[in-house]
Amino acid sequence: MELELRHLRVLCAIADSGSVSRAAALLGASQPATSTQLRRIERHLGAPLFERTAAGVAPTCFGVEVVTAARDLLARADCLGHRPEAPGGPARRELRLAATISPILPGLVTRARHQRPDQRFTVTSVHQSSGIVDLLEQGDADAAVAMDYPGRELRHSSSVAHRGIVTEPSFVALPAGHRLRHRTEIALVDLADEGWFLTPDDGAGWHGVFYDACAAAGFTPAAVHEFPGGRLELQEMIAAGLGISVVQATTRPLADVVVKPLAGTPVWVRHLLAWRPGGVSGEVVETLFGAAAAAYRDLIAASPAFRAWAARTYRPTRP
Repeated sequence: MELELRHLRVLCAIADSGSVSRAAALLGASQPATSTQLRRIERHLGAPLFERTAAGVAPTCFGVEVVTAARDLLARADCLGHRPEAPGGPARRELRLAATISPILPGLVTRARHQRPDQRFTVTSVHQSSGIVDLLEQGDADAAVAMDYPGRELRHSSSVAHRGIVTEPSFVALPAGHRLRHRTEIALVDLADEGWFLTPDDGAGWHGVFYDACAAAGFTPAAVHEFPGGRLELQEMIAAGLGISVVQATTRPLADVVVKPLAGTPVWVRHLLAWRPGGVSGEVVETLFGAAAAAYRDLIAASPAFRAWAARTYRPTRP
């Protein structure tokens, strides 16, 4: 088969909706036909593009790359025949970007500024994803980078749209001398007696996600200390042997910290782009999304722990 634009739209619809059946409804097709189309595309490319999650499906690492490229191609195709604005036309206003403390943010902004030198970006840091929704719905921000969790998706009104950038596993950070440091993966239940550092509630349900994962593993954490500091300060506390913590999979550990996958991947987090359709053009949305996806690929490239986990988890299949 040869890939066509309609195939790329299928992949983007699945990634956006997080479900083959919802994508089929958006495309006006049946669920079996959409599933068959996806399997044909995966056979053609030689590797799975999506994996099942508790909430539906999420792109694999390879799938993120393919979907990002598909969005770029579709955006370019949509621009065919559109003439650029004449010089001296109306200047574009600034784009107000709100963001949680996301490792994606620096790379996103750097790329977006490079791709749109005539666009001025301002960034507001917001701790809670629910606060980001408030800014968007009140018209105090144009676009945002936020986080949520499968099964606890971010809620907002129809005045806001969002698209998942990537759904990634959460790992655990341990002191370098920890008794389990040599394991390839660590079962959550084997950490039942540890002291945990728990970052403050993020307005998207993080505390509930953590405690639910522990309960599913059959235990209640022995000790939990809320830690409001930054990522570097958290690692310094872990390096000192004062506790352990769930961290993002692409975390770069300090010399005295090790980052390990959790067996069975009990915790997932989704990074997403949200925006006000009435205030941001589709072209700008595609720029932001592409920049965010590229920034995440850079994080993966700098994370040996994540790459090793992905190599074990996503084994390419032969067509």
